[in-house]
Amino acid sequence: MQPSAGPALPHTRTRSVHWISTAALLGAIIGGGALVQPADASPHASQAAVQAAPDPARATYPFDCAGAPVEVAGRATGDLDQDGRPETVAVVHCRAEAGTPPTGVYVLAAGASPGSPPRVVATLVDPAEERSITGFGLQGGTIRATVLGYSSDTTPRCCPDQKRAYTWRWRAGRYYATPGALANSV
Repeated sequence: MQPSAGPALPHTRTRSVHWISTAALLGAIIGGGALVQPADASPHASQAAVQAAPDPARATYPFDCAGAPVEVAGRATGDLDQDGRPETVAVVHCRAEAGTPPTGVYVLAAGASPGSPPRVVATLVDPAEERSITGFGLQGGTIRATVLGYSSDTTPRCCPDQKRAYTWRWRAGRYYATPGALANSV
């Protein structure tokens, strides 16, 4: 340890006022940085952070459950069309006590006005096709699901016997489906 060259100089001692003023200055710099956005920042970026994804339980779906309630079996949210607003993909079917009810897969966008229910903007799987969905999810901007179906009209509706993986992606103003290979036994 080296001996001190002399008494401590008064201007080298730190006092609480120095620490408080330094903390206030750093807080002002950090706070100001949070308010300033780069010139190329999209106005949609801040809008997406504020806008909540559509709630699939509030939507009206384009199929008839003959009085049975609609059940949301799965959901995923993301900005699928890159417009800065989140969409919700919903897997829905009619609630049934037995059997395998047909499933629909829909893309929902925010309602026309604040507080209004979400609207269906795309049907990816129509319940009229009598399909079931498993392995549903969203990866980046790609929707993925395994679609189960029937090889003929005589196949019991409890027991789908065909399976195919699908992906859907937004391109050129619409969702495009890409089917995987058909697996014939589930």
